Amino acid sequence: MELLLIIIIVVLLAIIVLLYASRRKTTRQLNDIVAKLSNIASNKSSEKLLLHTDHETIRRLLNEINRLLDYNQKVIADYARAKISLRKMMSNMSHDMKTPLTVVLGYVEKLKLDRTMSEQERQAVTERLHQKTEGVIALLNQFFELVRLEAEDYRLPMQKVCISELCRKHILEYYELMQAKGLQVEIQIPEHNYYIMGNEDALQRILSNLISNSLRYGSDGGVFGLAVREDGDHIAIDVWDKGKGIDEVHHDRVFERLYTLDDARNPKFQGSGLGLSITKHLTEAMNGSIHLSSAPYEKTMFTCRFRRISY
Repeated sequence: MELLLIIIIVVLLAIIVLLYASRRKTTRQLNDIVAKLSNIASNKSSEKLLLHTDHETIRRLLNEINRLLDYNQKVIADYARAKISLRKMMSNMSHDMKTPLTVVLGYVEKLKLDRTMSEQERQAVTERLHQKTEGVIALLNQFFELVRLEAEDYRLPMQKVCISELCRKHILEYYELMQAKGLQVEIQIPEHNYYIMGNEDALQRILSNLISNSLRYGSDGGVFGLAVREDGDHIAIDVWDKGKGIDEVHHDRVFERLYTLDDARNPKFQGSGLGLSITKHLTEAMNGSIHLSSAPYEKTMFTCRFRRISY
């Protein structure tokens, strides 16, 4: 009986010692984690928590902390990119607004100070002033439209749209301009009508932006093309030209706010850098996608894809 009691006491003491040792080890490991986290926070480093442990709960804790650290690094990187983008956007906005406003001011001063102008000259200056003012208003409207599109709660009203017919009608609005530029026009729109779920006004804006972009930057190639085609269970709209093209390094950035193609395409023209960004937002708002491919003086093509419907 006494021997059994001694054995029980020894076992209990052993358990207490093991629990105490385990608790001390766990406490030490937790203190190490706290110290490393404090060091990471103080130095703003991207270091991860590395600690060898047999404790399952501590291993899970380390995994979750490292996931949180990864997310924190992503947030920091996104913030840095957003800050750079905002700084560039403000700089570009200032430039885009300053240039036409300076011209407007010049016209106003000319009208105000030059008393030797004939009525015909005055009318010509007034007309140019009106055109420049309209340009400034259009630019401001683009800025406001982009802000509206980037709002999280923005939703486009959707309905069944015959994309084939819409493209046929829209390209006719540019046909005379293309002929005046001496462009060879290649249109491939099947007689069969294709339908998508979309917004007609948004689709017209997308086509206008892509066609205008092609005419502005790619008309030196002498050819403009538009095609509507089946692409699996989607309908693809291709707008293309044979101009100078867009270098591959620009492909991922052409849809950014205020990123202009002036250096990449045609330095004679200066765009606001908003049209393609608006186009991308509108396309994605209709659950579509847009893609750029470019081979200089062979084919530079923007392709919009939307899911086809048959009902």
